[in-house]
Amino acid sequence: MATQYDHLSDALTRFIAAQHIFFVGTAAGTGQVNVSPKGMDSLRVLGPDRIVWRNLTGSGNETAGHLAQVNRMTLMWCGFETKPMILRTYGTARTLHPRDGDFAELNALFQTSNGARQIYDLSINMVQTSCGYAVPFMDYVDERDVLKNWAEDKGPEGIADYWDTRNRQTIDGAPTHVIAPENS
Repeated sequence: MATQYDHLSDALTRFIAAQHIFFVGTAAGTGQVNVSPKGMDSLRVLGPDRIVWRNLTGSGNETAGHLAQVNRMTLMWCGFETKPMILRTYGTARTLHPRDGDFAELNALFQTSNGARQIYDLSINMVQTSCGYAVPFMDYVDERDVLKNWAEDKGPEGIADYWDTRNRQTIDGAPTHVIAPENS
């Protein structure tokens, strides 16, 4: 049976901190719905109704394009290793790019990475837990270093070029605003 709350409790915040992976879901008014797995040290709970997570440069940029149209976001965690629970946070999110004023302050919460593409600042309006009894047990082994090494090898100029050539629009052709309009 699912249970809803209006904010994260300390126990749910500890559950989030213990997870190695989370999933983000977004959708524009039309087109494809996006669900992406996220890992590494990329998420911070800043309060009972606020979460920020840093998005590193990757092959797609759906979340930014969707939030530019409809600012709804769902984050989900599953208890793969111990407690059988699914936790979802629902809310509205704003996208911060490196050129935005609040980006540097929030980016400082994480290890330095020249692949840092966006920070998403989620204002939670509902939290839901459900049993997770059908979620399998899975053992955590380690973080992958492929994305980190890829971004280091590209360097800042290579990352900027990648954004320009590969991250400007969603798979449905919507703009992601990864490049500032005056630089388009």
